[in-house]
Amino acid sequence: MEQKTIVITGASDGVGAAAARELAGRGAQVVLVGRSPQKTTALAEELGAPHHLADFASLAQVRRLAAELDAAYPRIDVLANNAGGIMGSKRKVTEDGNELTFQVNHLAGFLLTTLLMDKLIASRASVIQTSSVAARLAGRVELDNLQLEHGYSAQSAYGASKLENILFTRELHRRFHDQGVSAAAFHPGVVGTNFALDTDSPMRFFYAAGFLRKLFTITPERGADQLVWLADGTPGTTWQSGGYYEKRKPGHTAAQADDAETARRLWDASARLVDPA
Repeated sequence: MEQKTIVITGASDGVGAAAARELAGRGAQVVLVGRSPQKTTALAEELGAPHHLADFASLAQVRRLAAELDAAYPRIDVLANNAGGIMGSKRKVTEDGNELTFQVNHLAGFLLTTLLMDKLIASRASVIQTSSVAARLAGRVELDNLQLEHGYSAQSAYGASKLENILFTRELHRRFHDQGVSAAAFHPGVVGTNFALDTDSPMRFFYAAGFLRKLFTITPERGADQLVWLADGTPGTTWQSGGYYEKRKPGHTAAQADDAETARRLWDASARLVDPA
């Protein structure tokens, strides 16, 4: 492939690490972003790739990351907002005052993307969101309850955040596609990773049980296939901007994902939360 600069968040493990290995093997300049210093550094040394550290539970760290990326790379051809996860059964609030799932899975990626927008426009970049089928199965965005102060559960928070990923993709396309930015979201499949293992979510039992993982999950390499396909592809030819994909085809997701007014209002609400002034 023509050498592209591809920034992957959540790159130290699972789908992100598998995608980084594949894209680096194809000749891309892969830029790793991870929360774990040990895992991120180890993969960077393996691939000979640059890396940056940021915990998306802190918006200050996201702002620092954006400044580092902007200073270090003349162009960014692909920004893969892949970081995220399911959280615990008890609602937690970050140092920024946001519900943890909402911030880590949606708001931090929103902030990173918007802070880099001038560079993304100049690079005619693609912005890729790792979403989930959970957007359809358990997702509902309530604009007056984005922080899930009412009715919190780990599953509902995760589903809502994955739907927010798709709404963000739709609105990013609407606002910036005519300036050269393309956007897509995708479901990687049910991937056998360390997902949920560091939480008290019931999902941890599924991911911890080796025989269940073998029966019902796919490898991180297979899960990374769509991220690689989108990053390696050509918007408008390989895939269409604004779309949501499963198995390299347009996917069926929640009806709310097509609500343009909800997408617009989510964007505006997110912008106010990351820049209250």
